[in-house]
Amino acid sequence: MGKVYARRAAVLASTAALALTGLVTTAPSAQAAMPTPVSAATARTYLASLTVKAEGSLTGYSRDLFPHWITQSGACNTRETVLKRDGSNVVTDSSCASVSGSWYSQYDGATWTAASDLDIDHVVALAEAWRSGANSWTTAQRQGFANDLTRPQLIAVTDNVNQAKSDLDPAEWLPPRTAYRCTYARAWVHVKHHYNLSVDSAEKSALQSVLNAC
Repeated sequence: MGKVYARRAAVLASTAALALTGLVTTAPSAQAAMPTPVSAATARTYLASLTVKAEGSLTGYSRDLFPHWITQSGACNTRETVLKRDGSNVVTDSSCASVSGSWYSQYDGATWTAASDLDIDHVVALAEAWRSGANSWTTAQRQGFANDLTRPQLIAVTDNVNQAKSDLDPAEWLPPRTAYRCTYARAWVHVKHHYNLSVDSAEKSALQSVLNAC
C-alpha cells in the first residue's frame, strides 16, 4: 500500500521536527490517566477473537461523520474533559478552557504546561475505525466512539507526536516511548474488541509481538 510508505515518511519528518516550546523536563508527581485497558492476557484473548481482514477503503470518509468534541458536562466538551482528567493541577476558566496545569505525554515522555501543546488522541484513529467497520455505523454510533471516555480511547499527548501518528495502526506506528507500548497495545485491542472492529494481518502480528513482551 503506497499510502503506508508515504505516511511513514511523514511520521519521520514530523517526529524529527518535534517542537520543544513549553517543554518541561520532569514529569508531575501525580498524573491522571485514561481508563485502564484490559490486561495483556485478556488483550491476547481479545485479539485472537477479532476478525482479520484487509483494511477497507477511505471512500466516503470524513471526520465530520464522527461528531466531536461534544458537550460532556456544563460548559466542558470532550477535549476539555480529557485535558482536566489527564493533567495535574489543572485550572479551568468559566468556559472550561484549561488556563494552567501540567500534562505528561505518555507517548513521548514530554511534560507540557500549555494546553495548546496537547492533542487529544483517538487511540484507534477515526479513519482507522472507518476502514475497520465504522463505515457501516450510524452517526450516533460514530459520535459515541469519537467521544468515548469509558474505554481507553482518548488520551492527551504531545500534539506533534499525535500528528505524526496520524491514522496509522500499530504495524505502522507505536509510541516512541517504548515503556508505554504495552499499555498502548492493550488499549488498542480493548477498543477494537469493544466496538467489534476488524484488524489486518500486519496489524495483528504487530500487536501480538507487543503483547507477548508485556
